[in-house]
Amino acid sequence: MPLIKLGFSAAILIAIGVGLWLRLWVRRRSIEARFPPIGQFISVDGAKVHYKTSGHGPDIVLIHGASGNLREWEFGLRAAIEKRFTVTAFDRPGHGYSDAIAGSDHLAAQAEHLRAACAALGIRTPVLAGHSYGGSVALAWALQEKLPALLLISAPSLPWPGKLDPWYRATNSRLGRAIVPFLASAIVPTSYVRSATNAVFAPQIAPEPYLQNFGAMLAARAPSLAVNTAQVNALLRDIGNQMAGYPALDMPCALIHGDADTIVPLAIHSQKLALILPQARLTVLRGAGHMPQQSHRETIVAAIAGLLP
Repeated sequence: MPLIKLGFSAAILIAIGVGLWLRLWVRRRSIEARFPPIGQFISVDGAKVHYKTSGHGPDIVLIHGASGNLREWEFGLRAAIEKRFTVTAFDRPGHGYSDAIAGSDHLAAQAEHLRAACAALGIRTPVLAGHSYGGSVALAWALQEKLPALLLISAPSLPWPGKLDPWYRATNSRLGRAIVPFLASAIVPTSYVRSATNAVFAPQIAPEPYLQNFGAMLAARAPSLAVNTAQVNALLRDIGNQMAGYPALDMPCALIHGDADTIVPLAIHSQKLALILPQARLTVLRGAGHMPQQSHRETIVAAIAGLLP
């Protein structure tokens, strides 16, 4: 009898596991059908990199933030700057349609990988623009090679007090990262992802075209969730390791930050970074949250235009 019960329990667990796997597979196929790649692909050390290039003029590379993808820049900003710049946006490693790489967790490895992608595309020493976590990658990149200019939008740049939210703490271990993202990917509803996106915009409101077309659900695929949590959990340590090099970054640097940003607070990051970078110009957006590239696009366009003569 105990063996029968054990076998029955095992069968139930197997059925649950198969059901979750099927749910993940079907959901991923559905998400990718709705939000297909919009750019091209290049292989770097055997890893696929998704990118989109348009425009004419000096090169500018756009780097998206956590849980993002290169669609971030498609809501008017690309069109506004591609008349003066050749604009290239990448999916960071493990996001969108770019493969994860060895060292995907870390800023320096991501910067090296995207630099290699740029070299393969013939892009030399571009202007860099990074939003949020993408700004942290841009800083790591600038520490690796001399760049003509840098734009950091709502970017984490210096160590912060306190802890990350419970979601990241739950995934800050090998076991948690192996289980939690896959369960979340299977069961978290689209409505939650939509509300989380709105929360990132606060106190502004995410416009409906953004909610419909950004493809936030791409980040809800299990592999992307796992990569994103690992990157965010490693961010504080990575920033601590790279901040000693900031005073040597003597290229023109524009910092754009909202004073109502509760995700990456102005006072902890850009306000202090502006005192460290030799040529930093800080623009504080009154009442703006974490998404100035969407809510204050004209300011971003003007900042980019002002970085080069």
